[in-house]
Amino acid sequence: MDLGLQGKVALVTGASAGIGRGTAKALAREGATTVVVARRKELLESLSREIEETGAAAPMVICTDLTQPDAPAGLAGRVLDAFGRVDILVNNAGGSRPLTISSTEEEWDEAITLNLTSLRRLGHAVLPSMLQQRWGRIINITGSFEPPTVNGANIAKAGVHAWAKGLSREVAAQCVTVNCIMPGRIHSEQIDERMYPTEEAREAFIRASVPAGYFGEPEDVANVVTFLASERARYVTGQRLYVDGGMHRAL
Repeated sequence: MDLGLQGKVALVTGASAGIGRGTAKALAREGATTVVVARRKELLESLSREIEETGAAAPMVICTDLTQPDAPAGLAGRVLDAFGRVDILVNNAGGSRPLTISSTEEEWDEAITLNLTSLRRLGHAVLPSMLQQRWGRIINITGSFEPPTVNGANIAKAGVHAWAKGLSREVAAQCVTVNCIMPGRIHSEQIDERMYPTEEAREAFIRASVPAGYFGEPEDVANVVTFLASERARYVTGQRLYVDGGMHRAL
């Protein structure tokens, strides 16, 4: 099936590992020109080699910290200077930030900046090029509506959902779609090394909460991203989609 991604310029943040890494590979496999962004240069360089080994074009590698105030605009400027446009933005950079009533304002600010402000700034920076060409895709990797405890990431991602929904309505007539993907338990550094560091912990959670019976792979999310980025998803916008093996029950 031709998804119409050949030659599209796709910018993927948080691409060094997990969902972002899998997404960059999937988009490159479909013929997109990829730009991969993260803070860990050595992992981005190994990703570039892996993409080249598949026969796809090497991605543009940019190492930056998007939480810095000028970084989103600077990143957008570099990509626009190189290619003249951004067709697809995958906002994947982010991370869990468990907080308490004793957490400092600095900790709260960092959580919100990482998980909401930086991706909003980047989205607004690339959006003019999408509107000018009357085609674009913004896909945000977000999170659950059902946090078990106070977590700055969940609170920020709720803001992303509201921003994305409102933005989707403003830009739909210009053939730009804006959607959110809400992953369940996907094998990644955060899931496998921090949240469920042992096989026993993973199996216990799966038995209690995942009807599919296993944690997903980054490719399970990447496949949905690739569809939403395609021509075939032109009438899908303003949506929040779970990719979680049936874990979530909230409507």
